[in-house]
Amino acid sequence: MSFKLRTAITPGMFTEMVKDNYDVIVVGGGPAGLTTALYCARYGLDTIVITKTIGGLVNEAPLVDDYIGLPEIRGVDLAERFVRHVRKYGVPIVIDEVVDVFKDNPNDCYWQVKLRSNNRVLRSYAVVLAVGSEKRKLGVPGEEEFLGRGVSYCAICDGPFYRGKDVAVIGGGNSAFTSALFLANIANKVYLIHRRSTFRALKVYVDAALSNPKIEIIRDTVVKEITGREVVEGIRVLNLKTNKERFIKVNGVFVEIGLKPPVEFFKKIGLEVDEEGRVVVNIDRSTSLRGIYAVGDAAGGSYKYKLEQIITAAADGAIAADAISKYIALLKTSLSPKSSE
Repeated sequence: MSFKLRTAITPGMFTEMVKDNYDVIVVGGGPAGLTTALYCARYGLDTIVITKTIGGLVNEAPLVDDYIGLPEIRGVDLAERFVRHVRKYGVPIVIDEVVDVFKDNPNDCYWQVKLRSNNRVLRSYAVVLAVGSEKRKLGVPGEEEFLGRGVSYCAICDGPFYRGKDVAVIGGGNSAFTSALFLANIANKVYLIHRRSTFRALKVYVDAALSNPKIEIIRDTVVKEITGREVVEGIRVLNLKTNKERFIKVNGVFVEIGLKPPVEFFKKIGLEVDEEGRVVVNIDRSTSLRGIYAVGDAAGGSYKYKLEQIITAAADGAIAADAISKYIALLKTSLSPKSSE
């Protein structure tokens, strides 16, 4: 069955027939969720994907050049390849929103997953949260207009396209500084712009940036506008202490002001979250609630290595699927009539 990512699909519209019960329900259709579904299906688990959008942040990448074996592929094309691979195993994909995950009885082996459309409820032994996180936006003129044409939210993904050019990184945390240091190896000059005088980043990153001759740190400054014609040509910034504006000529703007996970959704379910609002996971991506797993940008805690890449999100999905296959095998064994004899 062919599937076009840009086809207009309304919430609640099932792309395939949907049952009431499954082994695994995957919530989210980005690289982490689709890889989880693929591996679960390969393990012989009855699996379904429920997602508001397919591809996640991958769709925002004009070109992906860091997923091994598929150099310089458009983000939407890579996502479509993921979908085709998952569909090869007959996994249904439902375009809908999950509004709650719960149990009526704590001792019940099934989790119940409530969808927004028609309040339909599906059940499964395991639920995988692959809902990701949204990149925080600056919310300034030009940001949306120049997305993919000079505005980026991933230096590792898009940095190589700015070799020998001038770029700006917006932010003051670890991601901003590591992005600036990475870009300094590629770009002609890197402006690191932060709204405060102090930084949230680790001292080792700050010291490295301060000592790098290609990085100019601009403090107490916010971006007011991203300008250009066909592509980004510069940014208009405001110094919050002097109230003076200036124009900085750059070819690329990398926004690194953090991610925004759906923390209220996680708390509603009853999951433990970390200081960033991500679900605390164990090394096998299981959570504080037995039978619920979190992968990709939704996962956090001390066992989660922070490298937000397509390939690491996919790896999370494979790890979780392997753990889920073992969990469900033991669960079904305990529920079989022979086990009670």
